[in-house]
Amino acid sequence: MIYQVYSSLPKFKKLRFPAGLSILVADTTPQATDRQTRNRAGKSSLTEILHFLLGGNVEKDSIFRDAALREQLFGMQLDLGGQTVTVERVPDSPAVLEIVAGEHGHWPVQPSTDAKGKLVIRNSLWKDVLGGLFFNLPESVDRFGPRLRSLLSYFIRRESASAFIDPFRQSEDQQLFDQQVALSYLIGLDWRIPQQWQAVREREKSLKVLREAAREGTFGEVISNTSELRTSLTVAEAHAEELRRNLAEFSVLPEYRDLEAEASELTRQIAQHLDNNTMDRQLLDDLEASLADEAPPPSVRLEEVYREAGIVLPGVTLRRFEDVRAFHESVLANRQSYLEGEIAAARQRISECEGSIRRLETRRAQIMSLLQSHGALDHFAKLQSELGRVEQEVLSLRHRYDTAEALETGKTELSLERHQLLLRLRQDHREQAEALRDAILTFEQVSKSLYEDAGSLHVSEGENGPKFDVKIHGRRSLGIKNMQIFCFDMMLMNLCARRKTGPRFLVHDSHLFDGVDTRQVATALHVAAAMADELGFQYIVTMNSDALPQKTPEGFDLPKHILPTRLTDATDDGGLFGLRFG
Repeated sequence: MIYQVYSSLPKFKKLRFPAGLSILVADTTPQATDRQTRNRAGKSSLTEILHFLLGGNVEKDSIFRDAALREQLFGMQLDLGGQTVTVERVPDSPAVLEIVAGEHGHWPVQPSTDAKGKLVIRNSLWKDVLGGLFFNLPESVDRFGPRLRSLLSYFIRRESASAFIDPFRQSEDQQLFDQQVALSYLIGLDWRIPQQWQAVREREKSLKVLREAAREGTFGEVISNTSELRTSLTVAEAHAEELRRNLAEFSVLPEYRDLEAEASELTRQIAQHLDNNTMDRQLLDDLEASLADEAPPPSVRLEEVYREAGIVLPGVTLRRFEDVRAFHESVLANRQSYLEGEIAAARQRISECEGSIRRLETRRAQIMSLLQSHGALDHFAKLQSELGRVEQEVLSLRHRYDTAEALETGKTELSLERHQLLLRLRQDHREQAEALRDAILTFEQVSKSLYEDAGSLHVSEGENGPKFDVKIHGRRSLGIKNMQIFCFDMMLMNLCARRKTGPRFLVHDSHLFDGVDTRQVATALHVAAAMADELGFQYIVTMNSDALPQKTPEGFDLPKHILPTRLTDATDDGGLFGLRFG
């Protein structure tokens, strides 16, 4: 229940609302021009204030953007979860509301104290509080689930949102899924079914975009058929797995390049020693052959040489033959000693080289074994880089494969999901037959009180989710259409009141009764007043004085429901805000 609405505007018409039916009347004057009546008495502005104080956003075209209003505070006192609370909000600081009075311990989200010591709550959290206490909504709702602002807008319809187009839309911009989810939730049906239907529609929309892009060649060869992509993907995944296995078994040797250089140097040294040995072995063979040829000549030959020397050199005095023999033997002995020394030295060098070769080969074998079992860090990095490239290729192929598969099989799968959802919806309507019966009979009861031919509410299972419709004789006329909305809203209010959910108030402004016969207006107000008294909810209506019915049903005292505060467009300060703006 809403107890009062007020503002810091000096001439604002503070409104107090009793239980049951309350009618806010605006007296209109024949002399009022279109310019004067643009924001004339402020009847529709009441719904804007209520939405503002109940979590609504300050949109670009909102009246609260006006310089005369944006720094003013607006407040209301209402029942919330069985406790009375007073809240205030300023358009210029819409993110926060102040809790002026009232108990809040039972709220699902608690307010906090700001730097000035005021008890405040962020608007986003305020909506969580209202959603929980009005409609039992959880603090977090899945995508496409029921939302406070959508549900509440059926109980406070706004002309600025074109909420009087038909009973099932509370806004001209309301999407199909939002209607289906909200009405299913309010009537007592499984709202998760239309929620999932919207998920299917979203996927269908994406699939349509992909199909059009593929048909127009936008993707070129990026999307090919699934069989080709499956083969490419399989090969790429196998390559990636092989690289992962190689990397898992790879042992990094930080000194790899140093050891590789040492092994090369050892090989060079071994080759050098082998070359030296080859030369020394050749020399050794030559030396041993020379030593074998160094035998002393016979004495006779020496004597002949000696005599010949005397004949050839007659004037030369020669030494004695014995001396010559001794000298010659000495030369031969020295020659043999030299050759034997050279042979020994060659053999020594060969032996030392062979020892060096064995040591070098042992070290080289150790290094080669280490190099064979380990790898260089840069090689490891190259393997990692290659794995990253291949894995990226796998991801790309996987995405392309999934896209191609979605294009080839998506339509079939989505058709199957739609069929399954349709079966679930029919099953839910069977299981919730009692809830549907309540809604249908309540709508019939309200419409019967207005028309001889009672209207009927139809809830059916369609290929695109639940379908809602009403049938009333003469529905094409403006008055009949508006009365459909009246009957539908009263049905929702009745269901919620009996289930002890909902905001416990319903607000209609004068646009609802445009084009409606005054006798039906009187009957509608009578029915609403009786229903509000019986079920304990509040029905607030704004009306022009010239639209008030002069004749009312017997026993219905219309004047007692008219609020003492009256609005007028006769003066600039006669409207709800106490000023004319815009």
